[in-house]
Amino acid sequence: MLIPLALAQFICSFAGSNMNVMINDISRDLGTTVQGVQIAITVFLLVMAAFMIPGGKLTDRWGRKRCFLLGLAIYGVGALVSAFSPGLGILILGNSILEGVGTALLIPPVYILTTMLFSDFTSRARAFGVITGMGGIGAAAGPLIGGIITTGISWRAAFIFQAVIIVIIVLLSRRIADPVLPDPTRPFDVVGTILSAAGLACLVMGILQADNNLTLMAILLVVGVLVLVWFFLHVRAKERAGEEPLLSTALFRNRTSNLALVTQNVQWLLLMGVAFVVSAYLQVVRGYNAIQTGVIFTAATAGILVSSLAAERLAKRHPQRSLIMAGFVVTLGGIGVLLVMVRFSSNVWAFAPGLLLIGLGLGTMLTPSVNVVQSAFPEEQQGEISGLSRSVSNLGSSLGTAIAGTILVVGLTTPGHAYSAAMIVLAGIGLIGLIATLCLPGRTSQAPSE
Repeated sequence: MLIPLALAQFICSFAGSNMNVMINDISRDLGTTVQGVQIAITVFLLVMAAFMIPGGKLTDRWGRKRCFLLGLAIYGVGALVSAFSPGLGILILGNSILEGVGTALLIPPVYILTTMLFSDFTSRARAFGVITGMGGIGAAAGPLIGGIITTGISWRAAFIFQAVIIVIIVLLSRRIADPVLPDPTRPFDVVGTILSAAGLACLVMGILQADNNLTLMAILLVVGVLVLVWFFLHVRAKERAGEEPLLSTALFRNRTSNLALVTQNVQWLLLMGVAFVVSAYLQVVRGYNAIQTGVIFTAATAGILVSSLAAERLAKRHPQRSLIMAGFVVTLGGIGVLLVMVRFSSNVWAFAPGLLLIGLGLGTMLTPSVNVVQSAFPEEQQGEISGLSRSVSNLGSSLGTAIAGTILVVGLTTPGHAYSAAMIVLAGIGLIGLIATLCLPGRTSQAPSE
């Protein structure tokens, strides 16, 4: 039962990064620009983040397996629409909207089912190691697989590949049983869903306006903050009235979970930010094709694979906090190596050591961060916390592409300085994640059963 769940996480992470190596091909074919492709990638990640919390809540109402299969169906349709898109608008509809919504429906059940099916901390760590490892591999291998398909066939074939994997996951999911019956009478907070999605969208789209219109950027950022404040007030009002909101404020009273959520956000921000910056720099500035760019990312893929496979053994020997801390230190070291090696060497393999370290670091800490968050709450709150956890991670992914990508795109007239600036900003954000890790308790325990 773990295979289809892990494959689902793989393909969703793959979708978030494989377009990075198609920048030139899509731009030429659809008559758009690097920024147009960046917007498509960022909106996909943003839609996932915006609707992941509602997706988690719907699992209680519709059932975890039903949401999983519905999400797969919507995702598959989106992949086919993307494959045959005649322009950027249809590509955004298929890839960014439909695939994003499909992912928001299918990913929360992956983590809820894993938490429910694996009850003890060690076996859960192993299961999460497989799933988050496949997610990390999907994100890191996306450029290589996408590059091979794009160069060998077409960028459109990469979306056909996604649709085929979706069909395989559906077939493998037939034996999955929902451990808890759905509750169709469970209320759903529509207003909260709209407010949370609108607030997050305004924030990320505001960042994307940094190179076009600073006034519009400021307006969107302010509106985003105000809408999120409105969302918080709405949630508080529903709780005081004895009604069930989209997201319970009780989830934020767990200090351990809050800090681990920060580390999750930063981890995915670093992964997707580095992936976009390096991919865009190689293609637009150095003129590498899709497969050449993808091959360079095998170093990151190898790092994530090695550390993910060791997740169970590491969880037995070391506290979760120590693993997350070590992951950040190694990742920050990798970013430093990327800055130094690329600055003083024009050889394409100068990227490999830094990417390898980043892959090792991220692979080491992805699993313990998820395990800490999910294990901090009992089963009846798994729908909420799973949605929140995935939303925070995908928000980090969209912010990584938006922030680092925008810095790079704005400074393409001086590509060397723009590349360095983007990497330095990512390193600064990584330090925030490391500080949050230092504040985690030395040891974490599984949530109580009731």
